[in-house]
Amino acid sequence: MNFIRIRNIACFLVFLLFLSCCSSRKTAAPFSVIPYPHEVEFSDGVFDMAGSRFIVDPSVDAASLSYISKFSDELSCVSGRRSPVLRGVSGRGVRFILDAALPDEAYTIDVTGKSAVIGSSSYRGFVYAIQTLRQMLPVSIYGGVRSRGDYVLPCVRISDRPRFPYRGVLIDVGRHFYSVDEIKRCLDIMSVYKVNVFHWHLTEDQGWRFESMRYPRLTEVGSVRHGTQIDYDPTHLRPEDHGGYYTRDEMREVVSYASERGITVIPELDLPGHMLSALAAYPELGCTGGPYEVANTWGVKKDVLCVGQERTFTFLEDILTEMMDIFPSEYINIGGDEVPKDRWNACPRCRKKMAELGLSDRDGHTAGQYLQNYVTARIQKFLNAHGRKIIGWEEILEGDLAEGVTVMSWRGTGEDVDPRIWNYSSVMSPRGYMYIDRYQSHEQDREPFSIGAYLPVEQLYGYEPYKGVPEYGKERILGVQANLWTEYVNTEEYLEYMLLPRLAALSEVQWCSPEDREFPRFRESMDRHRDIYETMGLTYAKHLWGVIGLPGNEYPARSPEELADYLDGRE
Repeated sequence: MNFIRIRNIACFLVFLLFLSCCSSRKTAAPFSVIPYPHEVEFSDGVFDMAGSRFIVDPSVDAASLSYISKFSDELSCVSGRRSPVLRGVSGRGVRFILDAALPDEAYTIDVTGKSAVIGSSSYRGFVYAIQTLRQMLPVSIYGGVRSRGDYVLPCVRISDRPRFPYRGVLIDVGRHFYSVDEIKRCLDIMSVYKVNVFHWHLTEDQGWRFESMRYPRLTEVGSVRHGTQIDYDPTHLRPEDHGGYYTRDEMREVVSYASERGITVIPELDLPGHMLSALAAYPELGCTGGPYEVANTWGVKKDVLCVGQERTFTFLEDILTEMMDIFPSEYINIGGDEVPKDRWNACPRCRKKMAELGLSDRDGHTAGQYLQNYVTARIQKFLNAHGRKIIGWEEILEGDLAEGVTVMSWRGTGEDVDPRIWNYSSVMSPRGYMYIDRYQSHEQDREPFSIGAYLPVEQLYGYEPYKGVPEYGKERILGVQANLWTEYVNTEEYLEYMLLPRLAALSEVQWCSPEDREFPRFRESMDRHRDIYETMGLTYAKHLWGVIGLPGNEYPARSPEELADYLDGRE
């Protein structure tokens, strides 16, 4: 009897020990990395990151060491267990090594139950590897406060590299101005998704946002408009003034903040059109001499810079010189889009310039188009002399275009674009897939008012940059960019709403090979990324989860039957 009792007690103790072991076993988070890595191979087990040593090889550069140290600080903060950063030591831990054999921006991660080894040949490669590590940890890593959780990695081998070297997002701050803090929040989420170009659209008819020391009236006058168009009727105006600009120090601060996150800031000085804010400040730069006012309605404006006078080029070169002093990017975007020729055709100075240059209507182009081409060539020569390159919207193809430019294609895709684009380096940004100012659902009565059209996440995700492109043209494509124009995006909350979760879908178009893109896998991963947005305190669209509208004005999505009835009624 005693033997049986002792045996039962022993079995019970073993059972308790088993339960204890099971309860203490740590579990890795679901693998929901976006953009999905090129090669992933899992094995059994996990590696405990919390409290692990971060061992950085002496060959790793100082900037990478700094970024690695910040990640160590984040992990130490949220896990409550310090992860010291050490150089030139051996032993177990998280080891960062310089692997010169890897291409630029590529990285490897090799996790076993005893260690994790991260390899890269470049600063950005280490940034992207750490972003992948962060996505494999509990989402509290994005919160910056101590939180319980299993800070473990799955045992996995990852070999990853981007499909395209140019992976951009444009934010238009000309139509609506956003604070430096908000720009930084956007850069934070761009970094999560391995975006490496922030295209900063700084000048517009509706507002000049770049502080100039040489031309102070650009911000004194050109940065403020009186009223703002609120819907498709240009007579419907919000009466309040809208304005704002970035000081030189603030722009340098944004450049530095972006660079730490592996992002290059490319400024845009949109010329020679979209310049009404500059003309309001300096009317002598226009064909008619004014008076001009900063535009408070949307659409293309007839008033453009007068390019028949030399002081216009002095102005442009002065502004570009100031821009180059702030922005170290290889590229400067010079716009070139939507330039009506009405004023030039009527302007005695511009007509004289056309005659001097021997410009006439020929080969399917007008003299005015060739005059714009003259402007492009002069600006290109000026920037090239300063070691910079130009990017322009695809209208710069009108006329003769010099070698060495990069064309940003926005009006079509594949076979729909001007075939001359394939003679130059190009960035694909077709409005049907990459204009993220459009409605995200058919339920427009429940959405914030938008520019029109409809661009759901699924459609953006389905864009294939090479579709319809000739083989020689594929070699010319540098990458893909999404554009967030902001005519009606009038709050920072609304800005984030239009970016997310589209930015996640964009990242897979930019980063992943076609065979690595699977929408069902992406959609499943988005459940975890929703938690990342919540932890970061970001506003995001919830269409993937059956909710329509901005916070405070949200509605459950209509059923298919209800949506059909709604659309029928709208027609």
